Amino acid sequence: MTGSGGQALTGPIGRIGVVLRRRSLEAPGVVERLRTFCEERGVELVFDEGNPYAPEGAELLHADTSVDLLVALGGDGTLLRAARRAMGSDVPVFGVNLGRLGFLTATPEEHLEKRLAEVMDGSAVLDRRFTLQATVLGPDGDEAGPFHALNDIVIHTLGAARVTPLKLSVGRTEGREEIGSISADGVILTTPTGSTAYSLSAGGPIIVPEVECIVITAICPHSLAVRPLVVPAHEEITVQAIDHSHELQLTVDGQVERAVGVDESVAVRRGPHTVSLVRLPGQTFFRTMRAKLNWAARPPERA
Repeated sequence: MTGSGGQALTGPIGRIGVVLRRRSLEAPGVVERLRTFCEERGVELVFDEGNPYAPEGAELLHADTSVDLLVALGGDGTLLRAARRAMGSDVPVFGVNLGRLGFLTATPEEHLEKRLAEVMDGSAVLDRRFTLQATVLGPDGDEAGPFHALNDIVIHTLGAARVTPLKLSVGRTEGREEIGSISADGVILTTPTGSTAYSLSAGGPIIVPEVECIVITAICPHSLAVRPLVVPAHEEITVQAIDHSHELQLTVDGQVERAVGVDESVAVRRGPHTVSLVRLPGQTFFRTMRAKLNWAARPPERA
């Protein structure tokens, strides 16, 4: 998404799956505009289940429903919901921002028809983003998961906010090496796609999407010596609590998945799936970074 490369989005778009932000004042009007636009183009719409703004009698989007494009109407959280539906398929995801920041949903809702027409007319390219996979490992070798994330996997304290000691190691089963032990509220493991989300708020670096790496960012570490760490995407990172009196929780792309037992560990590696995000002319990573994050903005000129 830096502005070069990307695979062209080809093929006719006859069915669109709509994933919508549930609490949005703009949603009813945007859905009606989308419905009118697609009717004029002869495109069918399929709506995610539980969508209060879906037209009466509309077809619902199930796991096995076939669509040519997923449109996420909302913020980045809505796009992540759409991305979870797209994992394991080649269905591209097009984000339209109804929220506030919307780093991944780069198209503002007022440009919905114009930008969607460009997608249908073949002007879009696909940015393929790799994902992460987390597996919870029990002391007897049993496993829970896998859990898949486009943005990040977070292992953090459960209940009251408190610092907990964690042990981190890197590497596959053979040649595994301890990174070190940290005391923090938790740790964020993120893809480059997620580097502008929770990890950034916790002091992590911004990573250009084409860089294949995993970022390890401690949450409020109780040491000035702990800094974010960038490791190659082929490595596996294992996180385990040291103090058995502290319960942990696994959160995947902002969704709580399960508690992590005192004798369990979490292994995170590159996932088997990719997610294809739709990018249109003029949408680049650095342009979005400047606009959304006010990156390196110059102070106003003196009068």
